[in-house]
Amino acid sequence: MKLLLISRLSRYLAILHIIIGVSTLNAQEETNQTKLDTMEIAFIMFYDYETLDVFGPAEIFGRLVDKYNLTFYSLDGGVITNRHGVPIMTQKLAAINNPPNIVLVPGGMGTRKEVNNSELLTAIKELSLESDYVLSVCTGSALLAKSGVLEGKQATSNKRAFTWASSQSDNVDWDKKARWKVDGKYYTSSGVSAGMDMTLGFIADRHGIDFARKVAKEIEYNWIEDRDNDSFIAE
Repeated sequence: MKLLLISRLSRYLAILHIIIGVSTLNAQEETNQTKLDTMEIAFIMFYDYETLDVFGPAEIFGRLVDKYNLTFYSLDGGVITNRHGVPIMTQKLAAINNPPNIVLVPGGMGTRKEVNNSELLTAIKELSLESDYVLSVCTGSALLAKSGVLEGKQATSNKRAFTWASSQSDNVDWDKKARWKVDGKYYTSSGVSAGMDMTLGFIADRHGIDFARKVAKEIEYNWIEDRDNDSFIAE
């Protein structure tokens, strides 16, 4: 009798192990499929980035976990801080194996230094050319312009720093009035908070205006939907 009980218990444990194994496999497959269904947004970070340039779009995209996956990169990886003392952990740009679906380049005082960083500009150019979409906030468009990817394209930038940003390339059609600008896969926005308007505009282009309005309502944000008119004037 004892041997019979042991035999039955062994068979039960074996069946249970198979069931657990199959369940685990299915869960892994569902997780992998979810990752495949989402678009990766690679934020290109550097010291003295502007806080809202990053966390405004991150708040909006980050809510849509079934559609977007946020990653943060810098040249050397590690913790990157800005003048507000806000730190963010990043991965090395060299660690990117597959081009991200979306590249996002923020602005900030750090762009004044980084426009002369040939290594970063080369990385931005390579990623931009390989990605499906490229977004910039504020003076992030200065980095895109200096890298050469905005040649012959329409773009805008922070209106208070417009003269400096536009001086990074004479071969860009700079728009002084736009809140954000779209030219093919390139989205560029005006200063700081305009990055949130642009992000919602990007979402509207991908998922419909009603969907974007719903996201704006969820975060209690008064979205400026007219991309062609900025209340701020370029210097």
